[in-house]
Amino acid sequence: MKMNYLKNGIFLIFALLISLPTLAQTITREQLIALTAEWKGERFPDGRPKLGDKWLERAKKVSLEEAWGVLRNEGYYNQFEGNWEILHPNLVMTGRALTAMYIPSRPDIDKQIRDRGKAEGRKGSPNSWPIDMLTPGDIYVADAFGKIVDGTLIGDNLGNAIYAKSKNGVVFYGSVRDVEGLAQIEGFNYFVKGTDPSFIQNLMLAGLNVPIRIGRAVCLPGDLVIAKRGGVIFVPAHLVEKVILNAEFISLRDQFGHQRLREGKYSPGEIDMQWTDAIKKDFLSWLDQNPDKLPMSRKELDEFMKNRTW
Repeated sequence: MKMNYLKNGIFLIFALLISLPTLAQTITREQLIALTAEWKGERFPDGRPKLGDKWLERAKKVSLEEAWGVLRNEGYYNQFEGNWEILHPNLVMTGRALTAMYIPSRPDIDKQIRDRGKAEGRKGSPNSWPIDMLTPGDIYVADAFGKIVDGTLIGDNLGNAIYAKSKNGVVFYGSVRDVEGLAQIEGFNYFVKGTDPSFIQNLMLAGLNVPIRIGRAVCLPGDLVIAKRGGVIFVPAHLVEKVILNAEFISLRDQFGHQRLREGKYSPGEIDMQWTDAIKKDFLSWLDQNPDKLPMSRKELDEFMKNRTW
């Protein structure tokens, strides 16, 4: 019976919820694959979905509203969190989530965590362990239950280490310190709930590469993180292609529609409503005449349009 539960993901999730907060361990490759079973692509050795770099780059042009709309239509209602303090509001950050969960410290459990880490060969304080696991293109995403004072997960030393390993930044439902030093790391960005000069204390690492809550959002290891001025959205790996192609298609529609409106060929009502067959034909002809405007391959576009009602 337990094997059936594990296969279906039910027993696994229950087991994670009752065990991870006291073990502070990464889940096994098999468990992570089970949690992200809808992803059929390449994976990291630990089982985390490995989105191609092209998707990370193309995601920078996806608006939060476009991504939110696709996810909503797919039944994913809890993928967005807003109201952040941002180091560089105009710097868009996209990457693959590597997650960590922090909880209030308790001496007996904290000792077990540190002893386990030592036995596993981990170095330094537990808040540096997730950093050691980062790879290029990752974003370190952590739930520190919104703690600001004494909840500063990193300062400029760890910030430099994060950027050196990931060429990216962080999303913390918690805080950071050494803001001036962090601001000097070219290319680094943070989305946090606050900043404070205090150092981290009375906080312990409860899980690495586990499902976490970021405010009203849920983030799994390997999710695509899109962090912009308006907030942060977490896209499940198996929906990334659909989200990005949908956004890119809408952008093409808008470019075509704006051009035709300026030319006076169609009225606003014709462009805003369901397109007629004549407009659709005109749009396809416009695509052929403007191949430089395509953010995707023509093959990707043709496959996408087969399943779209326009």
